[in-house]
Amino acid sequence: MGRSVIATVTLNPAIDVRYTLSQFQIGGVNRVSSIEKTPGGKGLNVTRVLSGLGNQVTCTGFLGGKNGEWIQNQLSHMNLHDHFVSIQGETRSCLAVLSKGGQTEILEPGPVIGTDEIERFNRMFAYIMDTVDFVVVSGSLPRGIPNDFYKGLSEKANQKGVRMLLDTSGPALTDSMDGKPFLIKPNKDEFNDLIGRKTNSKSDMLQQAQSICQKGVPYVLLSLGGEGAFLVSENRVLFARIPNVNVVNPVGSGDSMLAGFTHAYSHGYPIEEVLKWACACGMSNAMLEKTGSINPVHVKRFVKEIDVIEMIGGMEDESYRVF
Repeated sequence: MGRSVIATVTLNPAIDVRYTLSQFQIGGVNRVSSIEKTPGGKGLNVTRVLSGLGNQVTCTGFLGGKNGEWIQNQLSHMNLHDHFVSIQGETRSCLAVLSKGGQTEILEPGPVIGTDEIERFNRMFAYIMDTVDFVVVSGSLPRGIPNDFYKGLSEKANQKGVRMLLDTSGPALTDSMDGKPFLIKPNKDEFNDLIGRKTNSKSDMLQQAQSICQKGVPYVLLSLGGEGAFLVSENRVLFARIPNVNVVNPVGSGDSMLAGFTHAYSHGYPIEEVLKWACACGMSNAMLEKTGSINPVHVKRFVKEIDVIEMIGGMEDESYRVF
């Protein structure tokens, strides 16, 4: 196998189990019409999409017990270097029940990570930082890991000249900002948590995002779901206007978006094109039943259909089209 340019980190992976049934009855007997099991966790969704786009990926994080073995077996069929760290605890399972009433999720908390396991991960991370140019760090922190852990990873990546793209939320995101990751990818709610107040004003959000960039985070990719996305840097604000698609399963679209961004940026595409690839991958994922998956044919078509606008003064009526 050749050298990976991109690594992914999934500290709290899971086996995602999805039950589909016609009606979900609390307190009653429920018969399942179909079941699907996939290696889950935001970082593994990113890994799957990057692999689907033809990238060879190095992936790491924590895996343990029979669930961890099952995930590693599944990963062995993908185009990647598996550098997961073995732990004593059991990797969690997460259950989603799909019925006419919507989706009900039951999420296990995951194992507690011991000090020696953290040390082994840190050694593995340092080794990987000598072999890649980009690292995508996604998802929640498992129990036993301090809230500022991602800050430390970002500092280590920066020391090695590796660009770290971060997708997390709550204290894990807030406490990582001093580490100056290359990119953060919040949605509206996560962004409001980050700035410490609720705002629905796009111009206010863009101002706050640029203020974050001025403090050393080169890019804020602000995801607005079906409304598109903003890509903010210190000097520029780009907006991707996306066409409507038939949404089947939006779960994992943010992860697919981050994979699309990393794929295009690592290939040296112009930044406007990078934003198109990010949104195209998010759209493709939303159209498919399987979480964290894309159709490369759809992605290439969507890249041509997405308009990217440069915002001047933060308002669309003062804008001009870039592509």
